Amino acid sequence: MRTNFIHGSIQNNGLAVPLVTDRLEIKDYLGSFMVRWGINRGNYMVNTGLFAIGNPDSSSDVFVSANYKLSFDSLRKNLAGINGWILVLDTKGVNVWCAAGKGTFGTKELVRQIKNVSLDKIVIHRRIIVPQLGATGVAAHIVKEETGFNVHYGPVRADDINDFIAAGYRATKEMRKITFKFSERGKLIPNDFVYGKFYLFGALAVVFLLSLIGKHDFPGYSLNDGFKAMFNIFLGYCSGVVVTPAILPFIPFRRFAVKGFITGIVLSIILLFLNLTGENLLENISWFLLLSAISSFLAMNFTGSSTYTSLSGVKKEMKTAVPLQIIFAAAGIILMILGKIF
Repeated sequence: MRTNFIHGSIQNNGLAVPLVTDRLEIKDYLGSFMVRWGINRGNYMVNTGLFAIGNPDSSSDVFVSANYKLSFDSLRKNLAGINGWILVLDTKGVNVWCAAGKGTFGTKELVRQIKNVSLDKIVIHRRIIVPQLGATGVAAHIVKEETGFNVHYGPVRADDINDFIAAGYRATKEMRKITFKFSERGKLIPNDFVYGKFYLFGALAVVFLLSLIGKHDFPGYSLNDGFKAMFNIFLGYCSGVVVTPAILPFIPFRRFAVKGFITGIVLSIILLFLNLTGENLLENISWFLLLSAISSFLAMNFTGSSTYTSLSGVKKEMKTAVPLQIIFAAAGIILMILGKIF
């Protein structure tokens, strides 16, 4: 467990509850930067159980969080000036929103932790604040029946917590509104870029080998052709992983697969005008098919990182898009081979 954020403990009901600081240190920011790039992401978590922040007593609020450290850090940072308790659930190192969809940030785990830390003996009220993005996993009436605690769904953003409490535990429409601004999308791009590296390496290897097909008039042509093809594939990868998320609201249509297809088409047209696609019509068409398929597939993967659709929506989109992406990619490879032979 990372303990740089624990500064002592508070005695309550005969138990020593770890006391955490509301200030993030260089180590926290460095860890955040690394996990954004997929480094140690699967192990970036804190212990479950109860933590104290400020100088809480039996009347202080209880805030629920996931044991994903980014979620935990976001909460404690925004509890500056508040005396409270933080109840951390075991979400297997997954953030609140995703864990709620998977069921780890859920009713059963919340009930288990409430009983495990004997929360009824620590606070005299029966009120716990659950982040709104965790609402899909928590059935408030069951929590009430099994523990006696009333669930209050807090705001979407942790930085609205102070205003939420000041308003008598009521959220305004703005607090309930889920945004997906450029800055929010941008934080997700590095991890997705690294996450899809094996797709990238595989595609680079395929097009490089394809570049060796055919007869060439001078030494080194195949090698140059191969590097050009790899460059195009890399641009197609960036089209789906970087460009599409970055300009997401400005691309028409709702489905991410279609958005990625559009950016792939634009990229193909640009490369065609720069004479970076093929030597003949078949190769030019092949690059149109390959780049649009790659961009579409990778952009579709970003759906799971967004607030644009539900789990059922993602499955529905994949059922339609994946077969088309496979057909486009296969047709692109076939046409590229034919273009090099003839």
